[in-house]
Amino acid sequence: MAERIDHNRRQWLARAAMSVAAAHLGMRGTARAKDRDSHELAAIGRAVDWVNSPRLTPSSLAGKVVLVDFWTYTCINWMRTLPYVRAWSQKYRDRLVVIGVHTPEFAFEHTVDNVRRAVQRMGVDYPVATDNDYAIWRAFNNAIWPAIYLVDARGKVREHQFGEGGYERSEKAIQRLLAEAGVAGVAAGAEGGVSVNAGGLEAAADWGNVKSPENYVGYERTQNFASRGGADADRRRGYAAPSRLALNEWALAGEWTIGRQATALHTPGGRIVYRFHARDLHLVMGAGRQGQSVRYRVSLDGQPPGPAHGLDVDDGGNGTAAEPRLYQLIRQPAPIVDRLFEIEFLDAGVETFAFTFG
Repeated sequence: MAERIDHNRRQWLARAAMSVAAAHLGMRGTARAKDRDSHELAAIGRAVDWVNSPRLTPSSLAGKVVLVDFWTYTCINWMRTLPYVRAWSQKYRDRLVVIGVHTPEFAFEHTVDNVRRAVQRMGVDYPVATDNDYAIWRAFNNAIWPAIYLVDARGKVREHQFGEGGYERSEKAIQRLLAEAGVAGVAAGAEGGVSVNAGGLEAAADWGNVKSPENYVGYERTQNFASRGGADADRRRGYAAPSRLALNEWALAGEWTIGRQATALHTPGGRIVYRFHARDLHLVMGAGRQGQSVRYRVSLDGQPPGPAHGLDVDDGGNGTAAEPRLYQLIRQPAPIVDRLFEIEFLDAGVETFAFTFG
């Protein structure tokens, strides 16, 4: 499961992640890591800030089993792992220390207030370390979101999981490390796993129907851009969409600037069109200025989405973008086929970053 998810979420990191896995474990996600020094856990003390907790230090974590969860709040793959991490935090409270390490991908994710709002909105109830300078990320030699590392009571990294999946194996590893540490009431592998019934953004993807990989909108990592005349980096200009798009092609219409990370709209009425194949379609976006909001309208094959609308859209396809985050625009019922998605922005000022699917 994880291999497929990693391919869809972070294609540009997947090869690096696999090499990291080999270095850490000898085989991906299954073998026990060799003993190493505890510099990974020591890096927790270099967090920029903390949410939900006073500052944790290596000394305060000494002798405890620790789960370190690397995330960034716009990552749909991490959102689908959250129900399990949350459930483990609650089930093993006072026995297992769960730390969410928020290592940002986009510039706006460096803002601690944005992270605090995301923590509250998503129901993250365990300590969160903000890792804006990637100090913790580098100490763990990490290369992908989401990633879970289990650190034993001696401070050694013993297990990890890259991407979604592996929940039963991860929980058995938690129980084993707690039992090794002599934690009362935990027998290795004796307890059943947590029961999760996730909905909304946290619902498992319909992987059998995902034929559209994640795609960025900024020029640094975008693929399959199809507007006439191609893209001009960092230059304001008008774009037009072609009359037809092949699967996984996308295009702009209107006056936009395509930046390295974000593509920004300058005039009302700008559109993005995308031919995709998946149950869910999400777009990471937000208003370019704090306090601003941007109205939008989405359609499927030229019609309002109706029952195929996502959490951030009504039956008629209407919604509003304000704070920068992931917006769920489409969750369509079966059968899943190729569809032409369009979003029209009724106001100027939106910044768009990435499409993800599920």
